[in-house]
Amino acid sequence: MCGIMATFEADPGIGVVQATELLTRHLAHRGPDGIGAGSSGRAVVAHARLAIVDVAGGQQPMHAEDGRTILACNGEIYNHRQVRRSLGLAHRFRTASDSEVVLHLFEDMGHELLQRLDGMFAFFITDGVRFLAARDALGIKPLYVGEDQQGGLWFASELKALVGRCPTLFAVPPGAFVTESRRVERWFTPAWADSPGKRGDVSPDELLSRLEQAVVKRLMSDVPIGVLLSGGLDSSLVAALARRHLSRLKTFSVGVEGAPDLAAAQLVATAIGADHNQCTYSVREVSRCIDEVIYHLESYDAALVRSAIPCYFVSRMAADQVKVALTGEGADELFGGYSHTQRLRDPVALHRESVRLLKGLHSMNLQRVDRMTMAHGLEGRVPFLDVAFVDFVMGLDPFLKLRQARGLEKALLRSAAEQVLPREIAQRPKLEFSQGSATDVVLEQYAAARVTDHDMARAAARFPIDTPKCKEELLYRSIFEELFPGEPARRTVSRWVVPSSQPMLS
Repeated sequence: MCGIMATFEADPGIGVVQATELLTRHLAHRGPDGIGAGSSGRAVVAHARLAIVDVAGGQQPMHAEDGRTILACNGEIYNHRQVRRSLGLAHRFRTASDSEVVLHLFEDMGHELLQRLDGMFAFFITDGVRFLAARDALGIKPLYVGEDQQGGLWFASELKALVGRCPTLFAVPPGAFVTESRRVERWFTPAWADSPGKRGDVSPDELLSRLEQAVVKRLMSDVPIGVLLSGGLDSSLVAALARRHLSRLKTFSVGVEGAPDLAAAQLVATAIGADHNQCTYSVREVSRCIDEVIYHLESYDAALVRSAIPCYFVSRMAADQVKVALTGEGADELFGGYSHTQRLRDPVALHRESVRLLKGLHSMNLQRVDRMTMAHGLEGRVPFLDVAFVDFVMGLDPFLKLRQARGLEKALLRSAAEQVLPREIAQRPKLEFSQGSATDVVLEQYAAARVTDHDMARAAARFPIDTPKCKEELLYRSIFEELFPGEPARRTVSRWVVPSSQPMLS
C-alpha cells in the first residue's frame, strides 16, 4: 500500500523536487518506507511506499525499458504471477514487485490492461505524452483528480494533497479511468448491476470454499499479516479462514472498557488459536483524536466518523506488529446485513439495495478502512470484496438472502460460519462497529458538551447545504470545514442514506 501523486501539463515549475516535498507533507503516512519521484515529458510522478511485496527491490516510481514510461501504483495485484507468466519473454522484469506488471501491460495494451488485473489498486502511468490514471473495480483504493487554475491535472491518493491547489476536484469513480483526453471512462460494469441473480441454491460448503479462496489470495505478502477482529460474524469468519493457512496469526481488537466486542473477539481468537491483542481507550483519548481522525478520514458523515474512531485505534495497535491486516468489510452489502435491508420483503428490492450499497462503498466503509489503516502505515485488505466472490454472491437469487424465520440477518453466511466458528459467534447479532466498541455513547456525550444550543441555532446559516441535524453532525462538519475549506472539498463527501421508499415487512 502506498500514496501516489502526479501532475500532467501542470505549471512547468512543478518539478520532481516540489512534487517530492508535497507528497512528503501530505501523504507520507501512507508510505513510511520511502519517498520517490520522477518525470517524463509533461508529467511528474511521486510515490510514498509501504513495502509489502519485494521489500528490497520494489521501489517506485518504476521505469520501463524505454526509459520514458513511468508508474506510481497504490495497492496489490493479486494475480501478478500469472500475468508475468503470460507476458513471457516479451519484457524484462527488474523486480519481483506485483506492481511491475502494470508497467509492461501498459506498454502492450494501453488502458485495456485493466481487464487483466485482479486486485485493489489506484495508479498513474505515463510515457510523457499519454497517461492512464485508474481505480480498481469497487474503489477499494482511492484516487482523486483536480484541475489547477492553469488547466494542469493533479492526481493524488488523498483529498488533502489537492485542497487549496485545485479549485475543481473529484474522486475517480470505482472501475473507471482517465486518460490524456481528460474524459472519465468506465472499464468495469458488472452484470449484477442490471439484474438480480438467478442461481437458486448454494451449500454452506461452497460458500465457505469460495470465501476461503478470496482470503487465501489476500495472504500474498512478504511481511507479517494480521486480522482486525471485532468479534462479529464477518471479521471472525475472515480470521478463522486465514488461520487455516498461517502457522501463526495475530488478531487485534479495541473498545471502551467492558465493550461487547472485546469479549467476543477473545472468544474467537481462543477458538481458532490466534495470537490475540486488545486494548481499551478512554473517553479522553476518544475526544483527543477526533480532529485527527477527520483529517485522515476526509469526511464529516456522522456514521462514518463514529466507525472510524475504533478503526483508528485498532489500526494504530496493529501497525506496531504487522504491515497487512484483513478486515470484514463488504459482507453486509452482499448478504443484506443492515437493519433496513433485513426488513425488505421483495427480493428484487433487496438486490437493488445491495447494488446501491456496493456502488457507494468506495466513499463510505472502504474510505474508512483505507484512511484509518493508512494513517498508521498499515495495509487493509477486504476478502469479501474479491471481484469473483462478489460476482458469485450477487449471482444468487436474492430470495436466498431474505430474512429467515429465526430473525437474524445474513442467514446464508451464518450457516457457513458455523463450520469454522463457535456457534455463539456465528449467531451473534450484528452490532455497528461504534456500538460493539461502545464508542457511540462516548461520542454523543462529547458532542453534547462541546456544541452549544446557540451553535445549533446557527447551523443552517453556517452550512446551508447539507445542514447538520444534531450536535454530533455539527461537530464533525465544523472540524471538516476547518481542515478542508471550500465547496470543492465538501462535494467529495458522501452521506449514509437509508432509502425510505422501499417496501418493508409490516
